[in-house]
Amino acid sequence: MDLYRKKEECCGCGACADICPTRAIRMHRDREGFAYPFVDGSLCVRCGRCESVCPIKHPFEGTYQNQYMGAQAKSEEIRYGSSSGGVFPLLAASILRQGGVVYGAGYNDSMEVTHQEADDQAQLEALKKTKYVQSDTQGVFLQVERRLKEGRWVLFCGTPCQARALWLFLGKEYEKLLLVDLVCYGAPSPGLWSDYVAYLEKKHHGKLMDFSFRDKRARDCGHSYAYMIDGVEYAGSLYQDPFCRMYFANDTLRPSCYHCKFCTSDRSSDVTLGDFWGIEKVRADMEDGMGTSMLILHTDKAKKVWEQVKEDTCWFACEREDLLQPRLRVPTKRAKGRALCMFLYSMLPFSVFLGLGNVVVDLWKLCKKLFR
Repeated sequence: MDLYRKKEECCGCGACADICPTRAIRMHRDREGFAYPFVDGSLCVRCGRCESVCPIKHPFEGTYQNQYMGAQAKSEEIRYGSSSGGVFPLLAASILRQGGVVYGAGYNDSMEVTHQEADDQAQLEALKKTKYVQSDTQGVFLQVERRLKEGRWVLFCGTPCQARALWLFLGKEYEKLLLVDLVCYGAPSPGLWSDYVAYLEKKHHGKLMDFSFRDKRARDCGHSYAYMIDGVEYAGSLYQDPFCRMYFANDTLRPSCYHCKFCTSDRSSDVTLGDFWGIEKVRADMEDGMGTSMLILHTDKAKKVWEQVKEDTCWFACEREDLLQPRLRVPTKRAKGRALCMFLYSMLPFSVFLGLGNVVVDLWKLCKKLFR
């Protein structure tokens, strides 16, 4: 069975592998470091379940009576230690207080980005910050289903394709599921990230323990990075970090991201979260460089949960146009230098690639300036 014909037709969510009754599907990384499903024909019974949970084959096509707003956690500690305005940890804490569990992206012991379960505040800490890497969701959809069948509240937070995949995987509404998706720029290569981790560890002769892609210490809207190796911290501009530079140059995103079907304000999730870019034009008094969250509440369930946490925020209602940023309109555009960048990555030693990869980024930026 062919689950996809072109790589643009697979987002790598892994729902097909989780739902396969015979475990005929395994996820394998390609030369660019992205995971794709491989079907073992000797085990496949052609039941069609894998196709039924594919978010690219079955995108959301409905509409909701959406509620649009911006918000910041009143707690400076929560805002500093979280993405955007710190709304996600408030929603998560509400679910934990009801004996529920939270799923989001965190680092494992090898600094790989995986979807993880948190059932207390300490475990939630690992899920609060942005990770510019596609997370591994292997086994998570099955785990979420088990928790829901146990009667527990579940908050799942992921990219819109991951959230849609879970919605399709479950196949029915669960009263105690709060499905949260993100305004997603695109998913960079997990393989490239693993190589970058190894590069940093070799460079600094130690073990990478944490990497913050949106550090807020400079109060610059998270345009800084910081990482820790053996107790020593390194920090700087987000746009000077080699991994991040290639990411924002659109060189290292998954092929399907350039054709994303979820760049819309209507989703099958309960809540959409993201950075409120342009807050200075809507509420200049709230622009303090520490981040503001934009929220789209899609369902009545989401609005009920919001009522439980909104007193812990400074928030305001707004119109759709106030927060309608590019990734809610169109997908990220593929860089013209992407093919060369990823070819170099697949062929060269990583340290050599890293130097040449950044030269490609600089040359492309120069060409755009010269020939615009």
